[in-house]
Amino acid sequence: MQNKILNLLKKKEGYISGEDISGHLDISRQALWKHIQELKDKGYVIEAVPHLGYHLESSPDRLFEFEVLRGLNTKTFGKKIFYFDTLTSTIDMAMALGVKGAANGTLILAESQTKGKGRLGRTWFSPKHKGLYMSLILRPDMLPTQASILTLLAAVGICDAIKNATGVTTQIKWPNDILANNKKLCGILTQVIAETDRIDFMIISAGINVNNDKKSLVSTATSLKEQKKDEMSRVSLLQEILRELEANYLVLEKKGASPILEKWRQHNTTLGRRVKVYCQHKHVEGEALDIDTDGGLLVRKDNGITEHVMAGDVVHCR
Repeated sequence: MQNKILNLLKKKEGYISGEDISGHLDISRQALWKHIQELKDKGYVIEAVPHLGYHLESSPDRLFEFEVLRGLNTKTFGKKIFYFDTLTSTIDMAMALGVKGAANGTLILAESQTKGKGRLGRTWFSPKHKGLYMSLILRPDMLPTQASILTLLAAVGICDAIKNATGVTTQIKWPNDILANNKKLCGILTQVIAETDRIDFMIISAGINVNNDKKSLVSTATSLKEQKKDEMSRVSLLQEILRELEANYLVLEKKGASPILEKWRQHNTTLGRRVKVYCQHKHVEGEALDIDTDGGLLVRKDNGITEHVMAGDVVHCR
């Protein structure tokens, strides 16, 4: 009901009478007043003037389902949203929902995370109402060995969305870090639940520093606010991310991995550089030549041998 009330308020530039709202929604004036108070408690600034009615002055920068869905215009991605004020991590919730059969494109959002997850068991700092903390459930028709292309797809989509929504140019550091001016802006984590010959579901998760203050970030990290010197709308950014991810997903279904790989190469900041890749029990050093179709990094060592690396921490030497 609150979503319907907001929809009426947003459509009306001026005031709309309580009688008109109540009549349109078939609720009592007392019920309307209660809903208005609850919306105010959520951060909506609604002015009430006798004999004129109600006017929506401003909406909070919150990732409420109604705000995200308004004007989203995707076919599948984000059409089903689970929103939480606080979670341990959106990944944990996505895993639970995925096991229960959540549909392709289901989105989990949290305003904050108490145990946000990064790669290799690290944590992701998730201050309330500052960043985007999201997990997207996908059910791709592909083999488990092909799943890593979706990590590259996610990085490409987020880079393009950030550019479209904010004008900030970003780069991808293999395998899944997004940088702005050589500082980390976003981390991406993917998890695959699969059988031998099929993927049951995948989770693509992202943590993006949006309105984080510089003083709250470590020296190697940045935020969109720091890059733009102004606060961003997290809702608008999220909507653009969902549009770009879905568009690339449809390209992958129709044309295969090649267009996604080419886009990734255009955004990357790793290829052509001397790198050290720290794997679980060793490190590989040499020139980062390219990525292959499974997303692995091809590193030509000083002895001339090219090694294929699927996971690890990359240090850019020069």
